[in-house]
Amino acid sequence: MAVALRQPPKGCIHHTDRGSQYCSHDYQNLLRQHGFQVSMSGQGNCYDSSAVETVFKTIKAELIWRRSWQTRRDAELAIFQYINAFYNPRRRHSALGWKSPVALERKVA
Repeated sequence: MAVALRQPPKGCIHHTDRGSQYCSHDYQNLLRQHGFQVSMSGQGNCYDSSAVETVFKTIKAELIWRRSWQTRRDAELAIFQYINAFYNPRRRHSALGWKSPVALERKVA
């Protein structure tokens, strides 16, 4: 979905921890098909994923812990809406110089 929505350029860095889902041959092949440069955290380096852990904490605090949903599908749609309609285009982040991720991406491009 990220590739379809964001259309990253060839050579874009895809950084993950060493989770088995990211190490799998199928996942690695998919990254190569789309021209990503693969990057993985060092073994036992807990600070490597701190930025994404902050994203998860923010989504939980601002969305998940405030509501309940009837179905898993309802929760998935709410999370999708939060990320794509608020978090990425409008929510400002101190680590990004008080810009939204989309605004910073445009500036860098």
